[in-house]
Amino acid sequence: MKRRAYRHNIKSLRFFDQRDLGSIPRIFICSIIVMFFFYSMPLFISFNKGDSEFKNNSKKILAYTLNEKSAGNEILDERDLLVDIFSLNDLETDTVRLNASTIEQLFEDTDYKLKDVRENKLVKPVALTLLPEEIKKIENTKKRKEFFIQIVLPLILKENNNIKLDRMRLFSIINKSNNTNLEKKWLDKKYKQYGVPSKDLSTLKIRMDEIPVSLALAQAAKETGWGTSRFAQEGNALFGQWTWSGEGLKPKDSDKNEGHKVMKFNVLQASVRAYQRNLNTHSSYKDFRQARAKLRDEGKKIDSLILVEFLDEYAETGEKYVDVLKKIIKQNDLKDFDDAKLLPSSIELESLI
Repeated sequence: MKRRAYRHNIKSLRFFDQRDLGSIPRIFICSIIVMFFFYSMPLFISFNKGDSEFKNNSKKILAYTLNEKSAGNEILDERDLLVDIFSLNDLETDTVRLNASTIEQLFEDTDYKLKDVRENKLVKPVALTLLPEEIKKIENTKKRKEFFIQIVLPLILKENNNIKLDRMRLFSIINKSNNTNLEKKWLDKKYKQYGVPSKDLSTLKIRMDEIPVSLALAQAAKETGWGTSRFAQEGNALFGQWTWSGEGLKPKDSDKNEGHKVMKFNVLQASVRAYQRNLNTHSSYKDFRQARAKLRDEGKKIDSLILVEFLDEYAETGEKYVDVLKKIIKQNDLKDFDDAKLLPSSIELESLI
């Protein structure tokens, strides 16, 4: 019985070989083709959509692209870039929101007036942590704009002063033949903060520089509606930076599945610092930094109306956004504040006056 069964199986196998064996390769090949088709289609679709990307990817504060990878194939760490911003955020958690009338009284008590600033170029070091809610209720447009500038101007000048002090130290190190271990550690810290893993001093020098005051004021005004936007009121977001991984506010009209949020800060100062770090490190602003460096090399002032031309990638509207910033600068005489100095709050800062 076993032998017969064995012979029967052999006959069945021979019959199968003769009738169906040719179809197996065809089925196998067809399966491979189908699998390849479905696997490769997403790649072709993604490639074809490459030209329709958002122009304002430069707002991705917590999704830095910089140069994607450095020359040494080292991926830049966003925590190194923003560590001082995060620490500033963490320090100021118990802030108090002053109302508009209290702030106005503070400005009056310190004799802080924009008219005087335009003339004598000196700004009182009044640093507010939050915008007042009542700024939205100021019906007089001129008064609301001046009130907003009074609040933001000292914050911008303070961050520019921080950069000035760092820049002075950098040039002191560059001009020395030998550097101390403390100076080397400081340099390593700044290389990380400014996204320079190659440790190239010339690149660091170009990135570590000020943002024109009038330009920063114009962008803050545009991005917040002169301090009235929800992002400014609820998140101290003066410049509309985006985040994918950090704390932020979701735009009301955005898709629930859309990944980005507007980055949220505990204090206004952190927002200004993050904005300056963005312009000084992001790959979208390489031309901006090169134009600024050229002005420096030629012994000229860093002019906001020249540099604004290189901010077309800051918003999806591109060139229209640049035109709007130009109008804000000119119509509100913001260039009057480019030479303004923040009155010193410490002996160290007196050298900057």
